[in-house]
Amino acid sequence: MRVAYLECFSGMSGDMFLGTLVDAGVPPQLLEKTVAALGLVARLEISRVVRNGISATKVDVCVDGEKDSPREEHWAQQKVAGASSAAQIEHDHGHPPDREHAHPHSHEHDSESGLSRTGPPAPYGHSHGRGLSEIREIIRKAAISDTSKKAATAIFEALGTAEAKIHATSIEQVHFHEVGAVDAMVDIVCAAVGAEALGVDEIVCSPLNVGGGTVQCAHGTFPVPAPATLELLREIPVYSSGVQAELVTPTGAAIVKILVKRFAPFPAMKVEKSGYGAGTRDFAGHANVVRLTVGETASRLAAKMASETLTVLEANLDDLNPQVFGYVMDRLLEEGAWDAFGVPVQMKKNRPGMLLTVLCQPEDSDKLTQLLFTETSTLGVRRRDEVRQTLARRWENVTTEWGEVRIKIASMNGTVTNYAPEYEDCRRIATEHGVPLKMVMQEASRQYLGKGDKH
Repeated sequence: MRVAYLECFSGMSGDMFLGTLVDAGVPPQLLEKTVAALGLVARLEISRVVRNGISATKVDVCVDGEKDSPREEHWAQQKVAGASSAAQIEHDHGHPPDREHAHPHSHEHDSESGLSRTGPPAPYGHSHGRGLSEIREIIRKAAISDTSKKAATAIFEALGTAEAKIHATSIEQVHFHEVGAVDAMVDIVCAAVGAEALGVDEIVCSPLNVGGGTVQCAHGTFPVPAPATLELLREIPVYSSGVQAELVTPTGAAIVKILVKRFAPFPAMKVEKSGYGAGTRDFAGHANVVRLTVGETASRLAAKMASETLTVLEANLDDLNPQVFGYVMDRLLEEGAWDAFGVPVQMKKNRPGMLLTVLCQPEDSDKLTQLLFTETSTLGVRRRDEVRQTLARRWENVTTEWGEVRIKIASMNGTVTNYAPEYEDCRRIATEHGVPLKMVMQEASRQYLGKGDKH
């Protein structure tokens, strides 16, 4: 299995992800072509930089000739610009600015995610931003693959959902500020296209270093992670190394939420290539980069076997009539359990008992748990989900002198590894014809081996 492992020891942002994609071998021309396909007035500026001694690729999205900046720098610039505008208005009109000078469609917004929410006009308004439906349409019309369109749209929807929840509004009322929308669209759509271009089966990720301290947002000062970022990071492993800065942006969190399949330590793999994507800031004693490693997992065997999640139900029984135990086993199988079995155990007070184990599909676990409570004397059922790997399986029919018997065949990488006559077929034939069961099973196996088709 070909995997990409993403190490977010310095957080994650859209530009860092694009940088590590390029550094890991995704052609810059592909990302530039993606920007052109969106029809936006933007361009990519790709350069080599050094972050605390580590050489990395930096990708900047330039809109109207300006690069995006970290949140705290953005709000410092906004504060200066606001003071300058107020002074100019007072100079021109002889009074301080008021609501009459605000744009009627202004919104509060967040420079990192490019999101805004509909609200009362602010003293220094911004033009009306794009809504999610408009962004979906732009992505739909872009000349990129359907897979990339689906991923990019999902990332935007994750961002919008988080903002809508934080501000107690609907996702359709969330707007993307005009400049921020362009920056976010380039980051997100290029991330989707670049991730597909890696050609990996899955992206695996480390826990995310979120940083620390506080950050200035459109709605005031908040602890890191900011509210929308924290909402996006639900059920994702995170930590803080103590760096007093916002390391995970909303866009970065949304990209990870949608594109990453699972979170785990560095996997056993044969490394093919790696890349480093740089953030804007350069911290002393801390390399502000994201690393992406691409390779083949060490176990090729695992790659050729199907994986599925099953639920394991367990109950210890020390006071159940053995006849009832057998009845419960039959009922469990009738109700859809994949398997059910009992193991003798020695329980507390030296009482002999049975450990009843049931394997089933996750969706059947509630029904089978209820059956255990109803039909047995247990007061508690343990439940856990496990992943099992299975060989490819198929059936073939063989003809014996007494009738047809199904043969279950298991294979790995196209080679047969196991075969077995179906017990119920052999049992039926043995009963109907009065021949030993073992003879029927041996004859069925001989007929299968004699067919010469073992692929």
